[in-house]
Amino acid sequence: QVQLVESGGGLVQAGGSLRLSCTASGRTFSTYAMGWFRQAPGKERDVVATITWRGGSTYYADSVKGRFTISRDSAKNTVYLQMNSLKPEDTAVYYCAAQRNGVANFGSWGQGTQVTVSS
Repeated sequence: QVQLVESGGGLVQAGGSLRLSCTASGRTFSTYAMGWFRQAPGKERDVVATITWRGGSTYYADSVKGRFTISRDSAKNTVYLQMNSLKPEDTAVYYCAAQRNGVANFGSWGQGTQVTVSS
């Protein structure tokens, strides 16, 4: 099992930036990919961005392409989400998740961090 701890959320004005961090501990050697998801009030949890742990291949939701950047520091077992040009519609609880090798789903989740973008 992998334990995930997020940090970096907060309140920011539209057009501003935030960087989220997620540090993994436990069985990190079995990690295939990590990702950021978000859930706004009354909506389903959606994927924001993902990154493979070894190759660094990335995926972004259309709504964040060109504004958000996912990256990882393997030595620190940490994944980051740099969020620029934030919009009020980016307001949500952001969750970090890990996907194990050979498993289709993201099975380990962090506790979530609130991001609020004011207009």
